[in-house]
Amino acid sequence: MNRSSIRSAMLLLLIALLSLGSSMIWQHFSARDITLAEQKLKAQTWLSVLPEKTYDNQPLQTPLVLSAPTLAHSRLLAGYRATLAGRPSAVVLHSQTPGYAGQIELLIAIDTQGRLIASKVLRQQETPGLGARLVEPGNQWLQGFIGISRQTIPDAAWALKRDSGQFDQLAGATVTSRAVIHAVHDALRYFDEHRQHLLEAGSDE
Repeated sequence: MNRSSIRSAMLLLLIALLSLGSSMIWQHFSARDITLAEQKLKAQTWLSVLPEKTYDNQPLQTPLVLSAPTLAHSRLLAGYRATLAGRPSAVVLHSQTPGYAGQIELLIAIDTQGRLIASKVLRQQETPGLGARLVEPGNQWLQGFIGISRQTIPDAAWALKRDSGQFDQLAGATVTSRAVIHAVHDALRYFDEHRQHLLEAGSDE
């Protein structure tokens, strides 16, 4: 192999190495940016159940350890504590319950007095136009739970009116309505029974 061929081969190898290095660096920074964007989107979605200015920590970065997460009608997948100026202001519970066509995942935010702040459906497979309406922004049926607690509605009344309870149903979605009512009731009862642990600032940080 003559000198010209050697130079050409070395030049090609150098170009290949530079291209590979550039590609790896680009992938590294792109992956980091994608991860940060995903984390930001998750925080915006999951913390949307908390009113602005009611917390100043990063709740999703310090998940709570939940004991006995399997409840009467649902299962808790995770829990997070919101704090303001170092004091607990709310708890967000990630709940899963069987619906009409599959599992329904909800975020349920509860204030320190055990009252429901808000609830949001994360995932569902319910019938379009019926149970699937739970995911519509500002769903009036879901908003009807805001402010209630086990002190304002006794345990025996946590059911549809057709089941001798206190709640109306989402039109045309009886099974879905029952599932959500049960999941919210389960979450409020879990909060009441584990209040000290859930609100004990610093216990999991």
